[in-house]
Amino acid sequence: MFTLLSGFYKYMFQKEEYFVLILGLDNAGKTTYLEQTKTKFSRNYKGMNLSKITTTVGLNIGKIDIGNVRLNFWDLGGQEELQALWDKYYAESHAVVFMIDSSDKERIEESKEAFGE
Repeated sequence: MFTLLSGFYKYMFQKEEYFVLILGLDNAGKTTYLEQTKTKFSRNYKGMNLSKITTTVGLNIGKIDIGNVRLNFWDLGGQEELQALWDKYYAESHAVVFMIDSSDKERIEESKEAFGE
């Protein structure tokens, strides 16, 4: 009986969760992308002042609920020292968004190398 009620509760109220990694070199716009996405899809979320966004040390986490789905975003820091930690998050993720700053042409090759690792 408990299993039946537990299953019914999960079916009615629990959201499917998906985890999305946001990766890229430092200053590629990952946190800005996350803040803009949260602003667009979350009610009553005002967002950070985009001019106040600084380099991410570690990670930023964002959650967006759309219908019965919850998207959990992990915005990982892009500094060279932190790139070694990226692969630790792959097993738990369902999708990867890799940001490239197209206006920083000098670092496009570096982005390609970071993406290939």
